[in-house]
Amino acid sequence: MTANLLHTFGQTYYYNYSTSSSMSGTHDTAFWVGYFTGIGLLVLAIMISNWRLFTKAGEKGWKAIIPVYSTYITLKIIRRPGWWLILFFIPLVNIVLGIVVALDLAKAFGRGVGLAILCILLPIIGYPILAFGKSTYQLGDEGQNPSNPQPPVMPSMTPPTPPVQS
Repeated sequence: MTANLLHTFGQTYYYNYSTSSSMSGTHDTAFWVGYFTGIGLLVLAIMISNWRLFTKAGEKGWKAIIPVYSTYITLKIIRRPGWWLILFFIPLVNIVLGIVVALDLAKAFGRGVGLAILCILLPIIGYPILAFGKSTYQLGDEGQNPSNPQPPVMPSMTPPTPPVQS
């Protein structure tokens, strides 16, 4: 009995930690191909939605595919100052600004807080609804084509009128 017990505890096990198994490589490759294909499709759907939103707001659609520039144009569409773009590079501030931009974007297209929350929590659903739905750009000035809005001229920006000399 002692000999059997020693034989059982004294066994040597050999493990092969190699990942060169043919099945393991196939599964890993299939996973990563599927993962990156899914991420690519999500990014493509958001880019198409942004393209459509830009054209609804009177901007050229190609501006939606340039990463930082598209954020700047989005700020212009919702009539926020361009220097806010710098704030997007500050951690935690960018999260707050993202929420404000989503709220203002929904408002700019005549939608409410509900769709803005959907755009914040599930952008893959919210932005296509905003882009391909019946919403129209609401921030166009009166008397102008709403598809090509011009920013309002502030009274302080108008040049002073010259005095009339008699």
